[in-house]
Amino acid sequence: MTEINKLTATDALAAGDLLPVYKQSQGDTRKASVTTLIDYINTNAAISGQQVTQYAAPSATAFTVTVNAGDVWLILTPTGTLAAGTIALPDGPSDRDTVTVNCTQIVTTLTVSSAKTVTGAPTTLAANSFFTMRYDAVAGAWYRIG
Repeated sequence: MTEINKLTATDALAAGDLLPVYKQSQGDTRKASVTTLIDYINTNAAISGQQVTQYAAPSATAFTVTVNAGDVWLILTPTGTLAAGTIALPDGPSDRDTVTVNCTQIVTTLTVSSAKTVTGAPTTLAANSFFTMRYDAVAGAWYRIG
């Protein structure tokens, strides 16, 4: 591994550039491309700010939309103004999971529910409004952050 310190440094990387990698299971040094490293990171790391989009189009009052696990952007497109609805936050959230809800219509009475504590969630939605909730594992609660 000391030979890595003798390599010339570079200030920029390209997708096809090769990086030295010590392969623990083989006991030797090998090479991997920057593209391979990026693929590994995308597959194995939770990258903040990368929300998965979920869609729901409730057509009747007293609807319930259950949000998928992880970081989610819920696009709620009711067919018109609805008197009541529930957004059910994911069961078993991970620390710092974030749910952002956009709504295109009025929901007069909104309930944001969870098996965990929910703090600061809105109780109504205006047309074209949004809110964001984030889970804190230490407190065991969802908090409104936007």
